[in-house]
Amino acid sequence: MKVVIGLFKLMRPRQWIKNVILFAGVVFSELFVIPQALLVALAAFGVFCMLSGAVYSLNDSVDAEKDRGHPEKRHRPVASGVVPRSLGFVWSALLGLGGLYLAWIISPNFAVVGAVYLALNLLYSFWAKGVVILDVFIIAVGFVLRAIAGVEALVELPYAPPGFAPSSWFLMVTLFLALFLALEKRRGELAALKEDAAVHRKTLSKYSPRLLDQMSAVVTTATVISYSLYTMWPDTVARFGTNALIYTLPFVLFGIFRYLYDVDKKGLGDNPSAILSKDPYLLVTVLLWAAAVVLILYFKPQV
Repeated sequence: MKVVIGLFKLMRPRQWIKNVILFAGVVFSELFVIPQALLVALAAFGVFCMLSGAVYSLNDSVDAEKDRGHPEKRHRPVASGVVPRSLGFVWSALLGLGGLYLAWIISPNFAVVGAVYLALNLLYSFWAKGVVILDVFIIAVGFVLRAIAGVEALVELPYAPPGFAPSSWFLMVTLFLALFLALEKRRGELAALKEDAAVHRKTLSKYSPRLLDQMSAVVTTATVISYSLYTMWPDTVARFGTNALIYTLPFVLFGIFRYLYDVDKKGLGDNPSAILSKDPYLLVTVLLWAAAVVLILYFKPQV
């Protein structure tokens, strides 16, 4: 039983929150009122949990020896000895192949995006995570691929909007926001690991708090500006039939500022997925933003 639980933990269910962005497709296509579309979006979410789990399982199996010297990673299933290393590799292959098969059933285009996502993560695991700045860019592109996948899973449904495709502005916001999270994660790792940082992640020796703060300031500004422009852009207003999305901006601003506070004052930056569970103010902000978007798209107020 311990092995079964260990295999599940290898998929890092706490990280599945990153895949929530796949639901953006069903929300911004305004198909969230159709049960079948919600089920397809949920299936797409499950597929990406399998694909990301395949990568996590592979990483944990490859890095087991190194993880045993990490204050937190030593508790991971392979590093702690709960799951044999060989079984970790087999589990990774099963998750990857099974995820791609299920993705193909949903939509061939969705499967292609899933395959690109998987290949990109393998590239990151075996090479790019050791290349400074490129490492955070690949993490960010992974989020963009998730956003695209959420759309591709729905385009073949009979009631999908004509010409349904992810907005360039939305993908830009996703890219900047993901870069922000990746940079703050590096900053958090530097603060948490201190002089041992480079031992656990090679690129950390090439980052500094000052460099990360400068890059974070750029992408934070870009995120806010691009989101603001997206909500006010004529194509966006015409597409959704409302100009009220701009009033969701305060949630975005507060969320970003609160996240920076959590990284700087609470030292939570090394584990972004845990921040929502540890900061109820940030969690409520995210939920209020999501609720506001859904209500605006449904009722289409003019202000």
